[in-house]
Amino acid sequence: MNANVEVVVVGGGYGGVTAANRLARRDGVSVTVVNPRAEFVSRIRLHQLVTGSDDAVEGFGEVLGANARLVVDTATRIDAAARQVSLAGGGTLAYDYLVYAVGSGAADPGVPGAAEFAHWVSDFEGAQRLRSALEATSASDPVTVVGSGPTGLETAAELAEAGRKVTLVCGRVLGPSLHARVRRPVARRLAKLGVHVVEGPGARVTEVTQDAVRLDDGRTLPSAVTVWTAGFRVPDLAARSGLRTDDDGRLLTDTTLTSVDDERIIAAGDAGVMPDHPFRMSCQAATQLGPAAADTVLRRIAGKKAAPVRMFFAGQCLSLGRDEGVTQFSYPNDKVNALSISGRTGAGVKEIACRFTLGKLLSGARKASSRATRATRATRASHGDSTDRVETSQPEEAPAGPRRAA
Repeated sequence: MNANVEVVVVGGGYGGVTAANRLARRDGVSVTVVNPRAEFVSRIRLHQLVTGSDDAVEGFGEVLGANARLVVDTATRIDAAARQVSLAGGGTLAYDYLVYAVGSGAADPGVPGAAEFAHWVSDFEGAQRLRSALEATSASDPVTVVGSGPTGLETAAELAEAGRKVTLVCGRVLGPSLHARVRRPVARRLAKLGVHVVEGPGARVTEVTQDAVRLDDGRTLPSAVTVWTAGFRVPDLAARSGLRTDDDGRLLTDTTLTSVDDERIIAAGDAGVMPDHPFRMSCQAATQLGPAAADTVLRRIAGKKAAPVRMFFAGQCLSLGRDEGVTQFSYPNDKVNALSISGRTGAGVKEIACRFTLGKLLSGARKASSRATRATRATRASHGDSTDRVETSQPEEAPAGPRRAA
Protein backbone atom coordinates (compact mmCIF):
# COMPACT_ATOMS: atom_id res chain seq x y z
CA MET A 1 0.00 0.00 0.00
CA ASN A 2 1.35 3.41 -0.93
CA ALA A 3 1.95 5.81 1.96
CA ASN A 4 -0.25 8.82 2.50
CA VAL A 5 -3.23 7.86 0.37
CA GLU A 6 -5.78 10.65 0.77
CA VAL A 7 -9.43 9.64 0.98
CA VAL A 8 -12.16 12.27 1.17
CA VAL A 9 -15.57 11.14 2.39
CA VAL A 10 -18.32 13.55 1.33
CA GLY A 11 -21.11 13.21 3.87
CA GLY A 12 -21.14 12.28 7.55
CA GLY A 13 -24.28 10.15 7.78
CA TYR A 14 -24.47 6.42 8.43
CA GLY A 15 -22.77 5.45 5.16
CA GLY A 16 -20.07 8.11 5.37
CA VAL A 17 -19.17 7.48 9.02
CA THR A 18 -18.99 3.68 8.67
CA ALA A 19 -16.84 4.05 5.55
CA ALA A 20 -14.53 6.57 7.22
CA ASN A 21 -14.05 4.44 10.32
CA ARG A 22 -13.20 1.36 8.24
CA LEU A 23 -10.70 3.34 6.16
CA ALA A 24 -9.13 5.11 9.14
CA ARG A 25 -8.05 1.78 10.63
CA ARG A 26 -5.41 1.33 7.92
CA ASP A 27 -1.89 2.70 8.11
CA GLY A 28 -0.98 4.93 5.19
CA VAL A 29 -4.59 6.07 4.64
CA SER A 30 -5.56 9.61 5.64
CA VAL A 31 -9.30 10.19 5.92
CA THR A 32 -11.14 13.51 5.76
CA VAL A 33 -14.90 13.68 6.25
CA VAL A 34 -16.76 16.70 4.85
CA ASN A 35 -20.13 17.35 6.47
CA PRO A 36 -22.34 20.45 6.71
CA ARG A 37 -23.00 19.95 10.42
CA ALA A 38 -20.61 19.66 13.36
CA GLU A 39 -22.77 16.89 14.85
CA PHE A 40 -23.85 13.48 13.60
CA VAL A 41 -27.59 13.34 12.95
CA SER A 42 -29.33 10.13 13.99
CA ARG A 43 -32.01 10.16 11.30
CA ILE A 44 -33.82 7.17 12.75
CA ARG A 45 -34.59 9.36 15.78
CA LEU A 46 -35.82 12.49 13.96
CA HIS A 47 -39.51 11.75 14.59
CA GLN A 48 -38.60 11.71 18.28
CA LEU A 49 -36.90 15.09 17.99
CA VAL A 50 -40.23 16.51 16.84
CA THR A 51 -41.94 15.52 20.11
CA GLY A 52 -38.89 16.02 22.34
CA SER A 53 -38.24 12.41 23.39
CA ASP A 54 -34.76 12.43 21.80
CA ASP A 55 -32.39 15.10 20.49
CA ALA A 56 -31.41 12.92 17.46
CA VAL A 57 -27.75 13.96 17.48
CA GLU A 58 -24.44 12.45 18.58
CA GLY A 59 -21.04 14.10 18.80
CA PHE A 60 -18.70 13.21 15.96
CA GLY A 61 -16.08 12.74 18.66
CA GLU A 62 -18.08 9.69 19.72
CA VAL A 63 -18.98 8.12 16.36
CA LEU A 64 -15.98 9.11 14.21
CA GLY A 65 -12.56 7.60 14.90
CA ALA A 66 -9.73 9.79 16.14
CA ASN A 67 -7.73 9.00 13.00
CA ALA A 68 -10.29 10.73 10.77
CA ARG A 69 -10.45 14.48 10.26
CA LEU A 70 -13.77 16.33 10.16
CA VAL A 71 -14.23 19.42 7.99
CA VAL A 72 -17.50 21.23 8.68
CA ASP A 73 -18.46 22.55 5.26
CA THR A 74 -20.51 21.66 2.19
CA ALA A 75 -19.05 20.15 -0.97
CA THR A 76 -20.16 22.16 -4.00
CA ARG A 77 -18.36 20.37 -6.85
CA ILE A 78 -16.25 17.30 -7.51
CA ASP A 79 -13.53 17.76 -10.13
CA ALA A 80 -12.85 14.15 -11.07
CA ALA A 81 -10.07 15.03 -13.54
CA ALA A 82 -8.14 17.08 -10.97
CA ARG A 83 -9.21 14.83 -8.07
CA GLN A 84 -10.35 17.61 -5.83
CA VAL A 85 -13.50 18.76 -4.06
CA SER A 86 -14.57 22.41 -3.93
CA LEU A 87 -16.14 23.62 -0.69
CA ALA A 88 -18.75 26.28 -0.03
CA GLY A 89 -16.31 27.94 2.37
CA GLY A 90 -13.96 28.64 -0.51
CA GLY A 91 -11.36 25.92 -0.04
CA THR A 92 -10.61 22.71 -1.88
CA LEU A 93 -9.62 19.21 -0.80
CA ALA A 94 -7.42 16.97 -2.93
CA TYR A 95 -8.05 13.25 -2.91
CA ASP A 96 -6.72 9.97 -4.24
CA TYR A 97 -10.11 8.33 -3.65
CA LEU A 98 -13.49 9.83 -2.87
CA VAL A 99 -16.39 8.19 -1.05
CA TYR A 100 -19.67 9.75 -2.18
CA ALA A 101 -22.02 9.56 0.82
CA VAL A 102 -24.17 12.70 0.64
CA GLY A 103 -27.31 10.90 1.78
CA SER A 104 -30.90 11.82 0.98
CA GLY A 105 -33.62 14.21 2.05
CA ALA A 106 -37.19 15.21 1.31
CA ALA A 107 -38.27 15.01 -2.31
CA ASP A 108 -39.98 17.89 -4.06
CA PRO A 109 -43.61 16.67 -4.02
CA GLY A 110 -44.57 18.71 -7.05
CA VAL A 111 -47.90 19.49 -5.38
CA PRO A 112 -49.12 23.11 -5.32
CA GLY A 113 -48.45 24.71 -1.94
CA ALA A 114 -46.44 21.83 -0.48
CA ALA A 115 -43.04 23.51 -0.71
CA GLU A 116 -44.46 26.67 0.86
CA PHE A 117 -46.72 25.31 3.58
CA ALA A 118 -45.69 21.71 4.40
CA HIS A 119 -42.98 20.61 6.81
CA TRP A 120 -40.44 17.81 6.51
CA VAL A 121 -38.97 15.42 9.07
CA SER A 122 -36.29 13.83 6.87
CA ASP A 123 -33.47 16.14 7.97
CA PHE A 124 -32.45 17.80 11.23
CA GLU A 125 -33.35 21.36 10.27
CA GLY A 126 -36.72 20.29 8.91
CA ALA A 127 -37.52 18.39 12.11
CA GLN A 128 -36.57 21.43 14.18
CA ARG A 129 -38.82 23.69 12.13
CA LEU A 130 -41.67 21.21 12.47
CA ARG A 131 -41.22 21.10 16.23
CA SER A 132 -41.33 24.91 16.38
CA ALA A 133 -44.46 25.00 14.23
CA LEU A 134 -46.19 22.50 16.50
CA GLU A 135 -45.21 24.44 19.61
CA ALA A 136 -46.82 27.53 18.08
CA THR A 137 -50.19 25.80 17.79
CA SER A 138 -52.69 24.37 20.23
CA ALA A 139 -52.73 20.64 20.98
CA SER A 140 -56.30 20.58 19.69
CA ASP A 141 -55.34 22.00 16.27
CA PRO A 142 -55.44 19.41 13.47
CA VAL A 143 -52.17 17.98 12.11
CA THR A 144 -52.01 16.16 8.78
CA VAL A 145 -49.24 13.70 7.90
CA VAL A 146 -48.98 12.94 4.19
CA GLY A 147 -47.45 9.57 3.29
CA SER A 148 -47.61 6.24 5.12
CA GLY A 149 -44.15 4.85 4.54
CA PRO A 150 -42.05 4.15 7.65
CA THR A 151 -41.37 7.87 8.27
CA GLY A 152 -45.04 8.81 7.95
CA LEU A 153 -46.23 5.99 10.19
CA GLU A 154 -43.70 6.74 12.91
CA THR A 155 -44.32 10.49 12.78
CA ALA A 156 -48.12 10.14 12.90
CA ALA A 157 -47.98 7.74 15.85
CA GLU A 158 -45.44 9.84 17.74
CA LEU A 159 -47.53 12.99 17.36
CA ALA A 160 -50.76 11.23 18.31
CA GLU A 161 -49.23 9.69 21.40
CA ALA A 162 -48.09 13.19 22.39
CA GLY A 163 -51.73 14.31 22.33
CA ARG A 164 -52.01 15.81 18.85
CA LYS A 165 -55.09 15.41 16.66
CA VAL A 166 -53.59 13.59 13.65
CA THR A 167 -54.90 12.65 10.21
CA LEU A 168 -52.72 10.31 8.14
CA VAL A 169 -53.23 10.61 4.37
CA CYS A 170 -51.96 7.37 2.86
CA GLY A 171 -52.91 7.48 -0.78
CA ARG A 172 -54.03 4.10 -2.09
CA VAL A 173 -53.18 1.96 0.93
CA LEU A 174 -51.88 2.24 4.48
CA GLY A 175 -48.21 1.25 4.71
CA PRO A 176 -47.50 0.23 1.10
CA SER A 177 -44.17 -1.33 2.12
CA LEU A 178 -45.85 -3.57 4.71
CA HIS A 179 -47.03 -7.12 4.26
CA ALA A 180 -50.84 -7.33 4.33
CA ARG A 181 -50.80 -9.27 7.61
CA VAL A 182 -48.39 -6.82 9.21
CA ARG A 183 -50.61 -3.92 8.15
CA ARG A 184 -53.30 -5.07 10.57
CA PRO A 185 -51.48 -4.47 13.89
CA VAL A 186 -50.24 -1.14 12.52
CA ALA A 187 -53.81 -0.09 11.72
CA ARG A 188 -54.99 -1.23 15.18
CA ARG A 189 -52.28 0.77 16.92
CA LEU A 190 -53.02 3.92 14.92
CA ALA A 191 -56.73 3.56 15.72
CA LYS A 192 -55.93 3.15 19.41
CA LEU A 193 -53.91 6.38 19.30
CA GLY A 194 -56.79 8.19 17.62
CA VAL A 195 -55.10 8.68 14.23
CA HIS A 196 -57.67 9.23 11.48
CA VAL A 197 -56.44 7.22 8.47
CA VAL A 198 -57.45 8.38 4.98
CA GLU A 199 -56.75 5.81 2.27
CA GLY A 200 -58.15 4.36 -0.93
CA PRO A 201 -59.43 5.97 -4.15
CA GLY A 202 -59.37 9.73 -3.98
CA ALA A 203 -56.87 9.90 -1.11
CA ARG A 204 -54.15 11.65 -3.10
CA VAL A 205 -53.15 15.17 -2.08
CA THR A 206 -53.60 17.75 -4.84
CA GLU A 207 -52.95 20.96 -2.90
CA VAL A 208 -51.59 22.17 0.42
CA THR A 209 -52.64 25.52 1.85
CA GLN A 210 -51.74 27.31 5.04
CA ASP A 211 -54.62 25.71 6.92
CA ALA A 212 -55.82 22.76 4.84
CA VAL A 213 -55.00 19.78 2.61
CA ARG A 214 -57.09 19.08 -0.48
CA LEU A 215 -57.57 15.62 -1.96
CA ASP A 216 -58.28 14.58 -5.53
CA ASP A 217 -61.81 13.44 -4.68
CA GLY A 218 -62.67 16.99 -3.66
CA ARG A 219 -62.37 16.60 0.11
CA THR A 220 -60.72 19.36 2.15
CA LEU A 221 -59.00 18.37 5.41
CA PRO A 222 -58.38 21.15 7.96
CA SER A 223 -54.67 21.22 8.85
CA ALA A 224 -52.92 23.72 11.09
CA VAL A 225 -49.63 21.87 10.50
CA THR A 226 -48.97 19.63 7.50
CA VAL A 227 -46.10 17.14 7.48
CA TRP A 228 -44.95 15.74 4.12
CA THR A 229 -43.18 12.38 4.36
CA ALA A 230 -43.77 10.94 0.88
CA GLY A 231 -40.62 10.41 -1.18
CA PHE A 232 -36.90 11.08 -0.91
CA ARG A 233 -34.38 12.88 -3.08
CA VAL A 234 -30.60 13.09 -3.08
CA PRO A 235 -28.46 16.23 -3.41
CA ASP A 236 -27.49 17.08 -6.99
CA LEU A 237 -23.73 17.20 -6.31
CA ALA A 238 -22.95 14.29 -8.65
CA ALA A 239 -25.00 15.69 -11.52
CA ARG A 240 -23.51 19.18 -11.04
CA SER A 241 -20.08 17.60 -11.17
CA GLY A 242 -20.72 15.94 -14.54
CA LEU A 243 -21.06 12.41 -13.14
CA ARG A 244 -23.76 10.12 -14.47
CA THR A 245 -26.84 9.65 -12.29
CA ASP A 246 -30.22 7.95 -12.50
CA ASP A 247 -33.50 9.86 -12.82
CA ASP A 248 -33.54 10.41 -9.05
CA GLY A 249 -30.06 11.96 -9.06
CA ARG A 250 -28.27 8.99 -7.49
CA LEU A 251 -24.72 8.32 -8.62
CA LEU A 252 -24.63 5.39 -11.04
CA THR A 253 -22.26 2.64 -9.91
CA ASP A 254 -21.29 -0.91 -10.73
CA THR A 255 -21.69 -3.76 -8.24
CA THR A 256 -18.51 -2.72 -6.39
CA LEU A 257 -20.13 0.69 -5.69
CA THR A 258 -17.68 2.35 -8.09
CA SER A 259 -18.87 5.24 -10.24
CA VAL A 260 -19.38 4.19 -13.86
CA ASP A 261 -17.40 7.32 -14.79
CA ASP A 262 -14.40 7.16 -12.45
CA GLU A 263 -12.88 4.22 -10.55
CA ARG A 264 -11.64 6.56 -7.83
CA ILE A 265 -15.16 7.63 -6.82
CA ILE A 266 -17.09 5.10 -4.74
CA ALA A 267 -20.64 5.54 -3.42
CA ALA A 268 -21.97 4.67 0.03
CA GLY A 269 -25.55 5.01 1.21
CA ASP A 270 -28.68 6.50 -0.32
CA ALA A 271 -26.93 8.72 -2.89
CA GLY A 272 -25.61 5.86 -5.05
CA VAL A 273 -27.38 3.17 -7.02
CA MET A 274 -26.48 -0.07 -8.74
CA PRO A 275 -29.07 -0.07 -11.58
CA ASP A 276 -29.29 -3.85 -11.82
CA HIS A 277 -29.28 -4.33 -8.05
CA PRO A 278 -31.25 -1.43 -6.50
CA PHE A 279 -31.61 -1.30 -2.74
CA ARG A 280 -34.01 0.42 -0.40
CA MET A 281 -32.88 3.81 0.88
CA SER A 282 -32.45 3.14 4.59
CA CYS A 283 -30.12 3.19 7.56
CA GLN A 284 -30.01 -0.61 7.31
CA ALA A 285 -28.59 -0.37 3.80
CA ALA A 286 -26.23 2.53 4.55
CA THR A 287 -24.50 0.77 7.43
CA GLN A 288 -23.69 -2.10 5.08
CA LEU A 289 -22.75 0.05 2.09
CA GLY A 290 -20.33 2.22 4.06
CA PRO A 291 -17.94 -0.59 5.01
CA ALA A 292 -18.39 -2.14 1.55
CA ALA A 293 -17.34 1.14 -0.10
CA ALA A 294 -14.32 1.30 2.19
CA ASP A 295 -13.36 -2.25 1.26
CA THR A 296 -13.55 -1.35 -2.44
CA VAL A 297 -11.17 1.57 -1.83
CA LEU A 298 -8.76 -0.51 0.23
CA ARG A 299 -8.65 -3.35 -2.30
CA ARG A 300 -8.02 -0.89 -5.10
CA ILE A 301 -5.21 0.78 -3.13
CA ALA A 302 -3.66 -2.65 -2.60
CA GLY A 303 -3.83 -3.38 -6.33
CA LYS A 304 -6.52 -6.04 -5.90
CA LYS A 305 -9.77 -6.51 -7.76
CA ALA A 306 -12.73 -5.02 -5.93
CA ALA A 307 -15.46 -7.47 -4.93
CA PRO A 308 -19.19 -7.04 -5.62
CA VAL A 309 -21.14 -5.80 -2.62
CA ARG A 310 -23.41 -8.25 -0.83
CA MET A 311 -26.46 -6.92 0.98
CA PHE A 312 -28.42 -8.66 3.72
CA PHE A 313 -31.74 -7.39 5.05
CA ALA A 314 -33.62 -8.67 8.08
CA GLY A 315 -36.74 -6.52 8.08
CA GLN A 316 -38.15 -3.16 9.13
CA CYS A 317 -38.63 -1.94 12.69
CA LEU A 318 -41.31 0.70 13.25
CA SER A 319 -41.90 2.61 16.45
CA LEU A 320 -45.58 3.50 16.85
CA GLY A 321 -45.12 5.89 19.73
CA ARG A 322 -42.93 5.11 22.72
CA ASP A 323 -45.08 2.26 24.04
CA GLU A 324 -45.69 0.06 21.01
CA GLY A 325 -44.13 -0.85 17.69
CA VAL A 326 -44.04 -3.38 14.89
CA THR A 327 -41.10 -5.34 13.54
CA GLN A 328 -41.70 -6.76 10.08
CA PHE A 329 -39.31 -9.49 9.01
CA SER A 330 -38.02 -9.97 5.48
CA TYR A 331 -36.03 -12.38 3.40
CA PRO A 332 -32.32 -11.53 2.92
CA ASN A 333 -33.17 -9.89 -0.43
CA ASP A 334 -35.42 -7.38 1.43
CA LYS A 335 -38.70 -8.93 0.27
CA VAL A 336 -41.07 -8.75 3.23
CA ASN A 337 -42.85 -11.76 4.67
CA ALA A 338 -45.79 -12.24 7.02
CA LEU A 339 -43.73 -12.69 10.21
CA SER A 340 -43.86 -9.82 12.66
CA ILE A 341 -43.59 -8.78 16.30
CA SER A 342 -45.96 -6.12 17.57
CA GLY A 343 -47.03 -4.34 20.74
CA ARG A 344 -44.59 -3.53 23.55
CA THR A 345 -42.23 -6.23 22.34
CA GLY A 346 -42.19 -4.62 18.90
CA ALA A 347 -41.31 -1.29 20.49
CA GLY A 348 -38.52 -2.98 22.42
CA VAL A 349 -37.10 -4.54 19.26
CA LYS A 350 -37.11 -1.15 17.52
CA GLU A 351 -35.27 0.45 20.43
CA ILE A 352 -32.71 -2.36 20.43
CA ALA A 353 -32.22 -1.84 16.68
CA CYS A 354 -31.61 1.89 17.20
CA ARG A 355 -29.14 1.27 19.99
CA PHE A 356 -27.44 -1.48 18.00
CA THR A 357 -26.95 0.91 15.08
CA LEU A 358 -25.37 3.52 17.34
CA GLY A 359 -23.29 0.78 18.94
CA LYS A 360 -21.89 -0.17 15.53
CA LEU A 361 -20.80 3.44 14.99
CA LEU A 362 -19.22 3.66 18.43
CA SER A 363 -17.41 0.35 17.93
CA GLY A 364 -16.15 1.47 14.53
CA ALA A 365 -14.90 4.73 16.04
CA ARG A 366 -13.00 2.88 18.76
CA LYS A 367 -11.32 0.62 16.22
CA ALA A 368 -10.46 3.60 14.04
CA SER A 369 -8.94 5.37 17.04
CA SER A 370 -6.55 2.56 17.93
CA ARG A 371 -4.03 3.46 15.24
CA ALA A 372 -1.87 6.46 16.15
CA THR A 373 1.23 6.31 13.99
CA ARG A 374 3.71 9.11 13.54
CA ALA A 375 2.78 9.22 9.88
CA THR A 376 -0.83 9.91 10.79
CA ARG A 377 0.15 12.70 13.18
CA ALA A 378 2.41 14.20 10.52
CA THR A 379 -0.41 14.11 7.97
CA ARG A 380 -2.76 15.90 10.34
CA ALA A 381 -0.12 18.51 11.10
CA SER A 382 0.39 19.16 7.39
CA HIS A 383 -3.33 19.98 7.17
CA GLY A 384 -3.14 22.28 10.17
CA ASP A 385 -5.61 20.17 12.15
CA SER A 386 -6.58 21.20 15.64
CA THR A 387 -6.35 18.67 18.44
CA ASP A 388 -10.04 17.88 18.24
CA ARG A 389 -9.79 17.07 14.50
CA VAL A 390 -12.58 19.49 13.58
CA GLU A 391 -12.23 22.32 11.07
CA THR A 392 -14.98 24.80 10.31
CA SER A 393 -14.56 26.66 7.05
CA GLN A 394 -17.90 28.45 7.17
CA PRO A 395 -20.44 29.40 9.84
CA GLU A 396 -22.82 26.57 10.62
CA GLU A 397 -26.36 27.41 9.60
CA ALA A 398 -29.46 25.79 8.18
CA PRO A 399 -29.26 25.02 4.45
CA ALA A 400 -30.72 27.63 2.15
CA GLY A 401 -34.09 27.01 0.56
CA PRO A 402 -37.44 25.80 1.88
CA ARG A 403 -36.93 22.82 4.16
CA ARG A 404 -34.38 21.00 2.04
CA ALA A 405 -31.95 18.35 3.21
CA ALA A 406 -28.27 19.25 3.14
